[in-house]
Amino acid sequence: MVDMEARLKPMRARAFGLLGMGLLLTGPWLGYSTTIVAVVAAVAGSAIFAIVEKRTSSTSRPELWIFSSWFVSLGIIATLAAAAGGVNGPAMAWFAVPVSTLSARFPLRAVVIGLVVALLVMVGVALGTDAGATAENPSLLIAPVFLVIAIAVLSLASMRSDVQHRAGAFVDPLTGCLNRAALENRLQELTQQSAINRAPVGLIVGDIDHFKLINDAHGHTAGDAVLVDVAYALRKQMRAYDSVYRIGGEEFLIVLPGSDLAKTIAVAELLLRAVEDAPMGARIPITMSFGVSASIQGGVFEYGPLYDEADQALYEAKRSGRNRVCFSSLLNARAA
Repeated sequence: MVDMEARLKPMRARAFGLLGMGLLLTGPWLGYSTTIVAVVAAVAGSAIFAIVEKRTSSTSRPELWIFSSWFVSLGIIATLAAAAGGVNGPAMAWFAVPVSTLSARFPLRAVVIGLVVALLVMVGVALGTDAGATAENPSLLIAPVFLVIAIAVLSLASMRSDVQHRAGAFVDPLTGCLNRAALENRLQELTQQSAINRAPVGLIVGDIDHFKLINDAHGHTAGDAVLVDVAYALRKQMRAYDSVYRIGGEEFLIVLPGSDLAKTIAVAELLLRAVEDAPMGARIPITMSFGVSASIQGGVFEYGPLYDEADQALYEAKRSGRNRVCFSSLLNARAA
């Protein structure tokens, strides 16, 4: 979603520029006051988009701010449509512009919600500009409404194709966890966010204990079943903005935005118990060892050193008996 928002940003500016050019060219017929309205709306919209962009890069819930930017786009279109004559003007079909971008960023439920909101705004613009003309000739509203609905339906096809291709690129097919490619994208986002908000980021590296013995004793099919069950047990404990990545055969990485060392250790202890107590389909007792690290509040997130610390702590957990959570002496000193 964040990636698509960044890709849409320059395209959105160009699209609004083209709409403004269209209003300018129709000035002799509609009046040049509509162009003035378009300029004012564009300036106000740019200021709001800048605020939304800043908040998107610094919050743990970027989807809320991205959805709010879509509402800003819808508001600009509604203003332009009303200024161009509303239901009697040529711009009612322009509501298809924000609707066409919904499926590029949001799941189906959000697309439906956005479409319904856009249709309600269209009705409001039509009735607000000339309720009498709308009642006398409903086709003035019906035609653009169904055009917008058709655009939404067509855009869903590209959305589903995009979701499938992205899933193949970023999701581990066995466990359903995110993979290393997805991790690289997320680390770029976290690094940018950390430079702005200086919030801590916690890392947990987990490894299934004695996994090679499980494969040797029960076969790789049983080993795959264990991986699936462990991944499910880990993901069940995550908040909406936490992420679980499978980064090796039996090794998982959990990224916790906004979590300092104490909170990250607490989550790791929770994961330890969740895996140990989870019913495994392969009916094999499973435990995991975890290594923990976290950046400090006010510091800058640097993945490489933090991962090395968590990996070192994982090694210590394995060496000292497994089925435990450890963090390195370096983290002890830094936490103090």
